[in-house]
Order: sequence, then C-alpha cells, then structure tokens
Amino acid sequence: MLSSSSLYAAIDLGSNSFHMLVVREVSGSIQVVTRIKRKVRLATGLDKNNHLSKQAMERGWQCLHLFSEYLQNIPASQIRVVATATLRLAANSDEFVTKASEILDSPVNIISGEEEARLIYQGVAHTTGGPEKRLVVDIGGASTELVIGTGAKTNQLFSLEMGCVTWLERYFNDRSLTAENFAKAESAAHHILNPLTTTLREQGWQICVGASGTVQALQEIMIAQGMDEQITLPKLEQLKHQAIECGKLEELEIDGLTLERALVFPSGLAILIAIFQALNIDGMTLAGGALREGLIYGMLDWPIEQDIRTRTLRNTQNRFQLDIAQAQRVKQLAENFCQQVAKSWELDDRCRELLSSACLLHEIGLCIDFRQGAAHAAYLVSHLDLPGYTPAQKRLLAVLLKNQNGPIDLSSLSQQNALPSLQAQRLCRLLRSAIIFASRRQDDSLPALRLRVENETLIITLPYHWQAEHPLRAETLQQEMKWQSYVQWMLFIEEQNNSRLG
Repeated sequence: MLSSSSLYAAIDLGSNSFHMLVVREVSGSIQVVTRIKRKVRLATGLDKNNHLSKQAMERGWQCLHLFSEYLQNIPASQIRVVATATLRLAANSDEFVTKASEILDSPVNIISGEEEARLIYQGVAHTTGGPEKRLVVDIGGASTELVIGTGAKTNQLFSLEMGCVTWLERYFNDRSLTAENFAKAESAAHHILNPLTTTLREQGWQICVGASGTVQALQEIMIAQGMDEQITLPKLEQLKHQAIECGKLEELEIDGLTLERALVFPSGLAILIAIFQALNIDGMTLAGGALREGLIYGMLDWPIEQDIRTRTLRNTQNRFQLDIAQAQRVKQLAENFCQQVAKSWELDDRCRELLSSACLLHEIGLCIDFRQGAAHAAYLVSHLDLPGYTPAQKRLLAVLLKNQNGPIDLSSLSQQNALPSLQAQRLCRLLRSAIIFASRRQDDSLPALRLRVENETLIITLPYHWQAEHPLRAETLQQEMKWQSYVQWMLFIEEQNNSRLG
C-alpha cells in the first residue's frame, strides 16, 4: 500500500484543459502514479467584458470534484493547485476560486504570467536533455509563454495574451480552415511578438523545445506520417496546407491528429508558425515536462542537474540492478568504435550520446529473463519514463536494444524517427560489436581494436593471434558476420598479420 507521505499532486487549471499529476518519490526519482486531463475550455466562457460564464465555471467545478477524490489522502503541504491565463483575466475569478478551493480542500493560486513561465521552464529543465541554453515555447489555451534560460536559471520570461482557444474564437469562429483565416491568426500573433523579437534573438539559444499540447499533437502527427521528430517551419507549413484542404474544422482529418485535439489544433498551429517566423527558429523538439512538473519538482526542492540523462540512466540502472561495470565496458568499447568511424559514417555527438545510452541499458531485459532478453529490454525502454529523452529517442533506444544480438529486424530501424535510418543502422552495428567483444565481462580481456569503413563495409582489425586465444568470441564473430550479411551489412574480421576472414 502506498504511503500517503510519498505522494505529491500538482493541479493546473488551464484555459483549455484542467490537469492533475500525482507522483510518488522513489529513490531520488519520481514515479507517476496518475495523470488525469479533462477538456474544460474555460476560456470559451469569457465574454467581451472578461466575465466568466456560469456554465464555464460549472464545467470547471465538476472536473475538480473528480480530482478531489484522489487528493484525500495526500498531505496538504504536498499539493499545489494553480490557475493560469483565463482566471487571471476573469473579472469574477474570485467566485470560481473560492468554490474550487472548497472542493479541493486546498488553496487555489492564480499565478502571474511570469510565474507561469518560470514554472514551465523549471519543469522543462528537470525533464529535458540536450544543451543547457534553451528557448522554451508553451502555447496554452489563452496565453503563450516564451522563456530563454541556461541550466536552472531563467534569463528572459514573457507571457503573451494569445492562445489556441482564444485564437480559435477570434480567427476561426466561422469554423472555416481557409488561407485567409490562417493569415489573420498568424498576423495577429506577429503583432504581439514584434516588440520582443529583438530581445529574444539577441539572447540566443542552443536548443528550442516546445512544452504544449500543440507541440505534443505535432509529434504524434509526425510519427504517424513517418517524419523525424524535429519540428521545422516547412513541416508546419505542410500541415497547414493539409488543414486548409480539409476546409472545415468539423472535417479536419490529418493522420496522427486525435479528435480530442483537432478543434484547437489549427489555431495553435498558426501561433507556432508565427513564432518560428518571428524568431527564425531552425527546429524544435518536444519537452519532457512543463508547468505541472515544475510544481512537483518545486515541492521536492531538488537541484537541477546539468545532465538530466545521466541522472535518468543512473536511476534506471539502480532500479533494475544492472551490472554497471559491464555496462561501462560496453560503453567504453562502443564509444571507441564510434570515434574511429565517426567521420566516415557521419556520426555526430547526438549519435554518440544515444549509442552510449543504449550501452548503459542493454542488459535491462535480464531483470525479466535471459531468454528473449533483447525483446524484454526493448519493451521496458519503450514503456519506462526516461526524463531527458524524447519519445522518438526512446523508440530508437528500444529498437537498438531489440537488435543488440541475433537476427536483425531492419524494418524497425527504418521506422524509428529520431535519426535517419542509415545512422540508426550504423549505431546498431557498433553496439552489437561492442557487446560481443565485452562478453567476457573483464576489463583485461578487452582487445585493442582498429576499425575502418569502406562505404558501408565495416572492417575490424584484431591483434595477432587473438581469435585462436579467444575461440568462443571468434565463433560468435563468425556468426555475427552471417547475421549482418543477411541484411546486406558487410562485416570483415582481420588480424594484424593481414589474414582476413569472411
């Protein structure tokens, strides 16, 4: 039975949806116990005088009655409830907040736009990997937050009065998906962005991440349509044209777009297009968390680690009692291999980091059973919460672990969308080789190897007489050459006296 003292709850009363996140603190990491989301569309209840309608308030209170059941055994000090843009704007917000606090038996805090932006950034910083200097974009129902920060520190915070619900009501209220409606929505967003674009551009960033439902929907669409995970302006324009071809909101059908998100997707898309254009954004990836995660980590008062992925890998290794020394041996070999062929095979730092991550988790399937260990590993990595890794990166790790030995499923390497298919195949070949050469599980048995490539042919040069001295691994290498040849990967093994096998 869960101890109530280990549970933390964060509730976000947004303009489009109400969210509740409940987590459990477990050995230096958080375990999600439940996530509940309800479309309340509070922003649609605001009239021209910013008076919130009774109907909209009733929808909100009804949702909070559902949430309240889960909060009953969680200490009040471990619950945070915040309200954002719509209740900041509503002239009669006190009426809603008073009853909401009674329903939840917890105070409801209407936070400022700057505080919302700060919490969003904290949630991103605690859950998202990659370079430390980042631009964070969060398109909500009635406001959009833009934050530039480095590590744990925010440098610029902006909360803008535009969102996917309010833009829906203003620019798509006739439910027509026309080029003219999109142009009006984008122009209005540009007008709001113009005063701050110079400041943001001067700050600069190394990575741009999106932390909103619009970006989540985009990721799902891109996966369904076989694109890679990087959001770019040409992809956004392509999706806008797909929407325009549908004609009406009620007829909007795009592969990967859920019915739940369809109503506010075009308005969110128009805002995002304007942000990309105004700030000259090259690409964006999905953040691992946002406002609710910022609330949770704030209650836990954990420091933001410089490398989120390192923390995630360490916690996962400890949780599943992996042989850390063996994982390091495989990682050491794989990184050495990667360095030797990086230029020829165009393997950049991103490839190296993902390969290293796969090495550190490659034996996770053994916690279930040795038989089908690779399949178990792929399943676990696919379904674990891995802060610091995007959904596409998790999928790539799972595919690499699935193909770490035995027959090779080439189609799975082609279907992931974190890296181009050819790069994923090259990482797979290096991982498989590193696992074989480290299989003795002893540091002093790791050979000094030289790798080179000729087009896609991988040639491994062994120390003289190594195969005779290590017959089991030599036999495994012979089988590996066969496995790779079945998918037209050419692998040759030679010794320093230049006698070649294969």
